[in-house]
Amino acid sequence: MEYNPDVFRDKTILLPCDDPEWSNFTKYFALNFEYFGLKKLISTCYASEETPQAHPITFESNAPQFDAEKSVTNGKILVLERKAKSLKRINFKNLPWKYLEGNGDFCSQEICKLRDEADFIITNPPFSLFRKFLTWILEGKKQFLTLGSMNAISYIEVFPLIKDNIIWLGVESGAKEYLTPTGENQKMGNTCWFTNIEHGRRHQPLPLMPMADNLKFSRHKEIKGKDNYDHYDNYDAIEVPYTDAIPSDYDGVMGVPISFIDKYCPEQFDIIGITKTWFGMANKTYPEQIQVDKNGEESRVTKLNDGATIRRETIPIGETYYIVDNNYYTQVYARILIRKKQ
Repeated sequence: MEYNPDVFRDKTILLPCDDPEWSNFTKYFALNFEYFGLKKLISTCYASEETPQAHPITFESNAPQFDAEKSVTNGKILVLERKAKSLKRINFKNLPWKYLEGNGDFCSQEICKLRDEADFIITNPPFSLFRKFLTWILEGKKQFLTLGSMNAISYIEVFPLIKDNIIWLGVESGAKEYLTPTGENQKMGNTCWFTNIEHGRRHQPLPLMPMADNLKFSRHKEIKGKDNYDHYDNYDAIEVPYTDAIPSDYDGVMGVPISFIDKYCPEQFDIIGITKTWFGMANKTYPEQIQVDKNGEESRVTKLNDGATIRRETIPIGETYYIVDNNYYTQVYARILIRKKQ
C-alpha cells in the first residue's frame, strides 16, 4: 500500500505559513475537509511592518473585519471545524478569517499553542528559515509535510535526521512546477517534500544491475566502457554519479548523488554519511592546492578537503582540476555515502 487513505481522518492540520485568502494549501484542505474527514483545519500567516505581506491586500481590504493598522502588524488565522455549521455553506472563495493577537511568527507563543494542538503540520515555509522551522516542528513532536530546497538534505541539522530514518522525502519529490495564488505555473527546480509521514513508496527497492552489466551496458558515458568505477582518494568508497548506475552486487561503500534520497529504500541500503561536511569521516587531508579552472586560470585554494576527491592519472580535459605534489585531482559534487543492506 502506497499510503493510508485515512491518514488525516479525525485529525487537526495546522498550516502555519499560509495566508487564509491566498494559500493554495489552505484552499486545498478546505475544499477536501470532508473528503479527508478532518476534525479541524487551522491556517495562519505572518505579518510585519518591516516585512510587508507577500500579496496585495485587495481581498483583505474588502472584508468587513479589515483593519488598516492590523493588516501590517497582525497575522491572520482561519479555523474550520467539523462541529461548526455545514462546510457546504462556506464560500471557499472568501474563507472566514480573523486577525491574530500577534504577528503570526511560528515561534511565537500564540502559534506554538496551535502547533501543540495540531496532529499534522503542512506548509511551504520560507526556505531561509528551513532549519529553524524544522527544529520547531520536531520540538512539538508532530507529523509534518513541508517543502524545502533539496540542498537542505546536506544541512548539518537535517542530514543526521535522514540518516537515522527520523525524516525522509515525500512522494513526488523533485517537483519542478507549482501553481501560484494568481493561478500561474511557477517553475522551481531543486525542491522536494520533507516528511515523517509514512508512505509505502519509500519501501520499494530500486531495480539495479550488477556492476559488470553497468560497465558494459550503462546509458551513462561516465560508466559505460570503463574497467571499474572510480575510487575516492580520501575515503574508501566508489564514485557512482547516477542513482540508476548503483551496482546491485557491490558490498562496499558507494558515493551517490544527493537526489538518491528520493529513491532511498531503508530495507535496501544503509546510509553511512555525506561527503560535503564529512562529519569527521575523511581519511586524508590535503595541503594547499593549485586549482586550474576550465579556462586554464590558476589559483591557490584548499577546496579538496570539502568533499570526495578522485586522483587522475593525466590532466583532466574540460573540467576544473587540482594539483598537489605534481598529482592531479578532481572533486565530485556532494555525495551520500551508502552501503548495501547486510
